[in-house]
Amino acid sequence: MVPFRSHLAEVGRASSLPGKFARATRDQTLKVLSVLALFSMFSGPITSCVAIDTALLSGWVSAQTNLQSWSADVTQTRSLITLTQPQTARGRVWFAAPHLFRWEILTPAQTIAVRQPDQMLVIYPQLKRAERYPLSGDQSEPWKDTLSLLEAGFPRSQADLEARFKILSQSVSNQVCELALQPRSASARRMMPLIKITFATNDFSLRATELQFADGSTMRNDFSNAKLNPKLEDGLFTPKLENDFKIVEPMMK
Repeated sequence: MVPFRSHLAEVGRASSLPGKFARATRDQTLKVLSVLALFSMFSGPITSCVAIDTALLSGWVSAQTNLQSWSADVTQTRSLITLTQPQTARGRVWFAAPHLFRWEILTPAQTIAVRQPDQMLVIYPQLKRAERYPLSGDQSEPWKDTLSLLEAGFPRSQADLEARFKILSQSVSNQVCELALQPRSASARRMMPLIKITFATNDFSLRATELQFADGSTMRNDFSNAKLNPKLEDGLFTPKLENDFKIVEPMMK
């Protein structure tokens, strides 16, 4: 794992952990947040001063009203300015309306992130460790704003798309639409200044997301084998941890 630069590394408490474990845990946690942040594309109001195809956006939003659950394979590509070759990993994501998620990377999973109604769990099975991030109550910046991007889930109406993002650009090519979005929250922008979302114009299915971090690195998530409204396994969003797991609540900075 290659850690984020220091101004991103300050997010969370990983600096208090020893050496290699701190760096790997910090990087994994921020990766989880960034992957889950892909769903924030659907979570808040979108307004813009650029020319956009409002009919296309309205069709995309309307298509989400019938979505109750969703799952897909994901190929994650991480590009860092310090590396000549990008890092690629594969995993799977699940969603249940209005805001439950589960994300796993690699097989067997090295990191599992689960979004529950009032918290997010980041689980490291090989380390027998889990981190709990409350999604209610007082949270300090920049975690509070970053985690708030996860709260609303897929849009249920056009009104849901009016407060968290500004559209910087929209492009359509080969039946695919790409939106470049800027978080309105200043602290969220300091961590992720740009988010791109790609969806098909024929069926409005999610194709890819790309997250740009403040240090210039990017993370792209390409989705395949997506299933709309699949029956999800019981307990998918309520993982049971064995007694030998250590559960911590990292300090917010």
